[in-house]
Amino acid sequence: MAQSSRLSGLRNLSVTERRNAVIEAVGLDADALAPLAGEGLSFEQADRMIENVIGKIEIPVGIATNITINGKDVLVPMATEEPSVVAAASNIARMSRRFGGIVTTSTEPLMQAQVQLLDVADPAGASARILENKDEILALANEQDPRLVQVGGGARDLLVRRVHGLLDDHLIVHLVVNVGDAMGANAVNTMAEAIAPRLADIAGGRSLLRILTNLADMRITRARLTIHPDEVGGPEIIDNMIAGANLAYDDPYRAATHNKGIMNGITAAVLATGNDTRAVEAGAHSYAARDGQYRALSRFEKDKDGNLTATLELPMAVGLVGGATKSHPAARAGVAITEVTTARELAEVITAVGLAQNVAAVRALAAEGIQRGHMGLHARNVAVAAGAEGAEIDAVAAILVERRAVRQDVAETVLADIRSGK
Repeated sequence: MAQSSRLSGLRNLSVTERRNAVIEAVGLDADALAPLAGEGLSFEQADRMIENVIGKIEIPVGIATNITINGKDVLVPMATEEPSVVAAASNIARMSRRFGGIVTTSTEPLMQAQVQLLDVADPAGASARILENKDEILALANEQDPRLVQVGGGARDLLVRRVHGLLDDHLIVHLVVNVGDAMGANAVNTMAEAIAPRLADIAGGRSLLRILTNLADMRITRARLTIHPDEVGGPEIIDNMIAGANLAYDDPYRAATHNKGIMNGITAAVLATGNDTRAVEAGAHSYAARDGQYRALSRFEKDKDGNLTATLELPMAVGLVGGATKSHPAARAGVAITEVTTARELAEVITAVGLAQNVAAVRALAAEGIQRGHMGLHARNVAVAAGAEGAEIDAVAAILVERRAVRQDVAETVLADIRSGK
């Protein structure tokens, strides 16, 4: 892994110097990050990825530093337009190093496909018959992807659910598949479509929906970090952080924004590595409501010594093979920065960043308020939007922060004053 993720003073370097510092820290080839320097996705490549292509949109990619995961230093690329996200995650990661950094674990990469069965006369009997033929169904599924089976993956289990809903009763078969280092959607969808006719025949009905579920609750990743009170401003701040996090667990209105803070870090890392942000978001938010109420995904506590212990658990369906992870040059560069070799490692890195970002947001809320740090960084964007250039950007931003008025109309007035020599 990276020689060190500290990279002190990175923010003071030019963009090119920062890129070179990452290349040196990770030990990459000199041109490995060229796709992040404006030489990435061509129009020809873009035109093959989706339909009706008319152009491209660019998002800044920053590097989260100071991150230690399971004793190894890691640099993490984050693609986001929101100020303060990269800096906040890096700052909490630095604080966590006092107790060894962030600890992560993950389960096997198990994804599930659902086959909906309709017009079944005897749902209980059909369920029994399906399970009696489980070995046959799993074998049929595995015939669809022999390469996955060769590398140690493949169909693992068959589950039958009878869902008694408000609108209807449903008979659903879940196919559980180890997808290896893939996100897995294509593999499980192909298998589901192959086994659906046989399932319908056994059940004495017909099949309808045959598709994966993004509630990947068999593919869970966990992260934990510990922070000393001195790092965050003292015991009172930790108590306030816990009180705020507890509200997010009990109140869905607070939970929505609390979890958005988690996803600020997670989505940025998912996007930077070419993975499916929508799938990860859907899995996270559905998991947050798994007991019937939408809750915070993370928990904050004090250990016996008064240190803050923060934990995060959620589904993390990301891959290293297939999709944009392989077809997008910038995504390949992002993966190279992390130095991961398996999808599970990547999932753990991404979850660690999400926890660090979450702790940073809760700390800001419990201390000086979210706006001071966030708006200080946002002021530069406002200055640019007002027309500031070069050295004017920092000058205008500083005045906006000083006046506590980070607004474009104020920025335009300040810029005019600077240019007129007032």
